[in-house]
Amino acid sequence: MYSKITADMKKLLMMLCCSAITLGAAAQSFVTYTSSEGDYCRKGTAKAVGKSSGDVVLKADAGSPRQEFKSWGTCMNELDWDALNILSESDRNEILDIVFGQQDALSLGYTMGRITMNANDYSRSWYSCDEVDGDFQLRYFNIDRDRETTIPFIKETQKRCKDMVFWMSPWSPPSWMKINHHYAVQSSKYNDLDPKKDYLLYGDDDRSENEQVKPDPNKFPRRLATQDFFIQEPRYLQTYADCFCRFIDEYAKEGIPISMIMYQNEAYSYTAYPGCAWTSDGILRFNMEYLAPTLKRKHPEVALYLGTFNTNRLDHVDGLLSDSRMKDNIKGVGLQWEGRQILPQLHQKYPDYEYISSESECGWGAFGWGEAERTFFLMTDFIGNGCSRYTFWNCILTGGGVSPWGWRQSALVKVDSDNHTYTLCPEFYSVWHFAHFVRPGSRLLGFSSSEGKGVNAIAFLSPARKYVVIANNSSDEKKDISIAIGKKFLNISLDPHSMRTLVQK
Repeated sequence: MYSKITADMKKLLMMLCCSAITLGAAAQSFVTYTSSEGDYCRKGTAKAVGKSSGDVVLKADAGSPRQEFKSWGTCMNELDWDALNILSESDRNEILDIVFGQQDALSLGYTMGRITMNANDYSRSWYSCDEVDGDFQLRYFNIDRDRETTIPFIKETQKRCKDMVFWMSPWSPPSWMKINHHYAVQSSKYNDLDPKKDYLLYGDDDRSENEQVKPDPNKFPRRLATQDFFIQEPRYLQTYADCFCRFIDEYAKEGIPISMIMYQNEAYSYTAYPGCAWTSDGILRFNMEYLAPTLKRKHPEVALYLGTFNTNRLDHVDGLLSDSRMKDNIKGVGLQWEGRQILPQLHQKYPDYEYISSESECGWGAFGWGEAERTFFLMTDFIGNGCSRYTFWNCILTGGGVSPWGWRQSALVKVDSDNHTYTLCPEFYSVWHFAHFVRPGSRLLGFSSSEGKGVNAIAFLSPARKYVVIANNSSDEKKDISIAIGKKFLNISLDPHSMRTLVQK
């Protein structure tokens, strides 16, 4: 199922990639790369012809490009760093080279890193930059824990890509700034939060058309929090805004510039791991009255984006974005998980914002082909519907990918902690079919996405003005499709559960 990089594979792929970008080749000829489970990156050729032979799933016209794609990236998590350090130095460098390098035949060429202020669910344990209760002057604010793991990880990425950009969001404020005085939102066997405090999330309120009593199963979350878990007192709100700027300052001293921030990761996941629930009033109050003006005053070069939205409640998100203060304070919107479902409507109504996929879904710890197909669909759908950046979650994990809070997840690279070896998982190749060929500066030309067992296809114009077409078939039957390329057609026959990239010569 998995394959470690071999010298022969690297040599072969280098030859394939070089042949794919030769600029002097025939304009209607394509080099193809096809993958299926256990059989990756098979080389082939294709030509655009005058007639379609299958269903035309999309039209790609170089004269009508859509948004520019800017970057692929991942989150800089402590458990990723720990997994890397189980390996030998040569293997560790090999993984860093293919994930963040720009030249290797297998490189993903990530140019963006997501940083967490305070712990996230793939940190070793809970910590924050200031756990001293009542420290409104931030006398004890520090990034000492980051210097153990996150910053060394980032330094290695910067060696591979001198133009790395970074953005930041917290999972939870310091615990003393929350009404339950704990990093989590709800109690579980994986934390020590007093279960008596669980009722704080919903209280006894049954507003919103009685949804607290009879939730809508099609909405996420099924019930919205009825009060803010962040203490809504001015000195707490201002101190927290100051925390963001202090974090930016401390990272700048380490040679790590942060160019974008978001106020909260997944405000709609009411978690047993680090998290924080916010109401609409609290979101607007903190972002518009405290975080935005503080950022403008202390770090005007850093962009404020609203997110990360992991909810499909369009009316709720629309209500926030329609606030008259938004256009003067935020540059864009970050969406992940269920937020993807409302991306088309948001992009249509608010076209002037930049939209980014702030976190790809993280699988279920199988490290298998099913997760590769799911990620293929997500990349197609997020980017096709307007996202100009795509952020992955963990890039490398050990064993079953279990977090300290009991959540089993997947990654692109799996480490065997007993044998100190690694394998590239199927999901890695799914990402490679996109990231290796769709480089920053590429322009979207068109897409067609199908959630579940179906065909997904997307087309780009590269910075060198070459067509790049990517398609997969996640069904159990062979599919014949056509892609309109200008006045010609690429006729593609896709085996069941396969994916293909076509690169114009």
